[in-house]
Amino acid sequence: MNSIHDFLRKTLGGLTTAYYVRHFLFGLVLYGGVVWMSVQTGNLRHIPLFTLCQFLYPYSRFVYESVVGFILGRNIVLVNPIVMLVSKIFTITLCWTMSVFIAPFGLAYLYFYHSKQERQQQQQPEQ
Repeated sequence: MNSIHDFLRKTLGGLTTAYYVRHFLFGLVLYGGVVWMSVQTGNLRHIPLFTLCQFLYPYSRFVYESVVGFILGRNIVLVNPIVMLVSKIFTITLCWTMSVFIAPFGLAYLYFYHSKQERQQQQQPEQ
């Protein structure tokens, strides 16, 4: 039972609360829209999938931002604010709709990262 708790702590609890809540709220706008459209059309069978996408979205966004950060490094890109807003909406929508496929990569990374951090802390001598 302890190993399950450890696994969940390292994966689902691997993001900071502020990061998770911020992206959860951004995703909530999209979630509300697709659920509202589903209710209006009477097609409710996809709501469980939409709910799963909503809870996995912050992990999907974490993967996206990690990849973009790796590619861009510490460079700053200056663009028109309208272009930036459109690209943000596009990437939010992409990460949200594909979160079921993208988020597992982020969860795996978080698990291995936190496991490594834990091992390093255990190997350090007490001061």
